[in-house]
Amino acid sequence: MKLIIPPPVQGILVAIAMWAVNLYGPEMGVHFAGLKFAAYAVAAIGVGMEIIAVATFFREKTTVNPLKPANASKIVSSGLFGISRNPMYLALLLVLIAWGLWLANPLNALLIAGWVVFITEFQIKPEEKALKQKFGAEYDAYCKQVRRWI
Repeated sequence: MKLIIPPPVQGILVAIAMWAVNLYGPEMGVHFAGLKFAAYAVAAIGVGMEIIAVATFFREKTTVNPLKPANASKIVSSGLFGISRNPMYLALLLVLIAWGLWLANPLNALLIAGWVVFITEFQIKPEEKALKQKFGAEYDAYCKQVRRWI
């Protein structure tokens, strides 16, 4: 793995950058009826997905440490992992989107998009390489059945 900063910490850093853009960047607030409700709903979905995904890994007795994918004991393909190969990152993305909705500054969409590109290139792809090396054809078959994000 090339990264030493865990994805949840990366998410916190992006959230801080989003807050800074909102505080010090140009005033571009976009407000509409139900905006705060939408932020709460998206955040709740993201947090719920994260809890379910982590609980699934614990139930399957495999590592949740994203910095050491070679420590995985099995490929988890049940539940949320049957819909997305990366529901924990998808959950974090939803929380960042919720924060962006709460802040109501469309510039934050650029930070979120940048994080998606970053996490894909420097976290997800190296994880996939490690899992392919460890599980071979079984992981290839899983990748053919389930998309990377959704």
